[in-house]
Amino acid sequence: MAAIVLIDSCKKDSPAPLDLGTLVVGTIDLNAASAPTNVPVKPAITATFTTEVDAATAIASNITLTEDYDAVVIPLTITVSGKVVTITPTANLANGALYKLAVTAGLKATNGQLLTAINRSFTTLGSFLPAGVFAYWNFDGNANDQTGVYNASASGVIGITYVTGRNSTSGQAASFNGTTSLIEIPNGDVLENSSDFSISFWMKPDTTAKRSQFVLGLAGSKGFQFEYNSNVYGTGARAQIGQCKLAAQYSFTGGTSDSQDLWLDGVGDTKDNGGWQGWTFSKNLVANSGTGVNGLLAQKWAQVVCTYNQTTKLGTMYINGQKMKEQDYNLYGTPMSNATGLKYAGLAANNALVFGFIQDKVSPTITDSWADYNVTTNNHFKGQLDDVAIYHSVLTQTIITLMYTSGK
Repeated sequence: MAAIVLIDSCKKDSPAPLDLGTLVVGTIDLNAASAPTNVPVKPAITATFTTEVDAATAIASNITLTEDYDAVVIPLTITVSGKVVTITPTANLANGALYKLAVTAGLKATNGQLLTAINRSFTTLGSFLPAGVFAYWNFDGNANDQTGVYNASASGVIGITYVTGRNSTSGQAASFNGTTSLIEIPNGDVLENSSDFSISFWMKPDTTAKRSQFVLGLAGSKGFQFEYNSNVYGTGARAQIGQCKLAAQYSFTGGTSDSQDLWLDGVGDTKDNGGWQGWTFSKNLVANSGTGVNGLLAQKWAQVVCTYNQTTKLGTMYINGQKMKEQDYNLYGTPMSNATGLKYAGLAANNALVFGFIQDKVSPTITDSWADYNVTTNNHFKGQLDDVAIYHSVLTQTIITLMYTSGK
């Protein structure tokens, strides 16, 4: 009888695959069926895999986070501890913006197994606010700057209540009573001094008083101020149906400075049809009742953005995502054609940026009676203010429209 010999061969187990287990920011699941919309602007993204990760492959070419609205790739700090990869942006993300996280097949396990590429997306908290903001106040229960630097002074919040804002995403807004309300932000000169400049805010003015209102100011035109008037001026086809302006101080070559108004009157005049020198664009709002008591800014939320581009010498105003006014300071002649940026030229002491009035209440640069905070009839702002943001850069039309569309 022939003997039967059984040979038992042992197969070597296959290496464990590299698969994604969980992907979270705190308790927020980035791996859910629906992309989350509540991710903080300072996220630490934690990816936990099914096996240990080769740290040498957890690099920027294999792990990217892209800002959707401008296709910018965000710089990241990437660390590996066993199966866990932590992905942290090196700077704050934009508010209310869509981001796309991609991890390529170049990521490997320590056993050599490759990852099947993954793509996930999320949106950050709040109304859309592009990255790079210098200072930002969202008035969600306080007057703190969300960058953590330019908070209101302890004695600088008077007569303010925080109320429901324009929508659920925007949170709360600051409400001003029209007589005493104000918020003072110290060191306003630092906020202004810049070659390029943009200021964006949402406001809902109470226009029933039919008067001028100082929405915000830094030493008036010795720094900058935004003023709104819901009144109707004059008669005929070119009657001003409300007006608003950003009056700002500009520095010139040689060290001097002076003020200039970026002014919207709503009647459509440019340098070519009766308007002032350098007015290259002016929106005609007559058919829409202008900006006045029945118009664009009457008893309703509106987004206002004003920019200055030092290279082109263009000052531009946008309302609700649309260009309303553009002034080319090259056409003004000297000294405005030599403007090198915005410059604070008010008093050095108590140089507060003020929301709800034109200047610091303690040490005012403008000593005229009309600019005295203590006179309650002096054009104090009445209404609501929200999402005030200052940039030392020029916001583009595309970005401004995105801000309005997201925030409205």
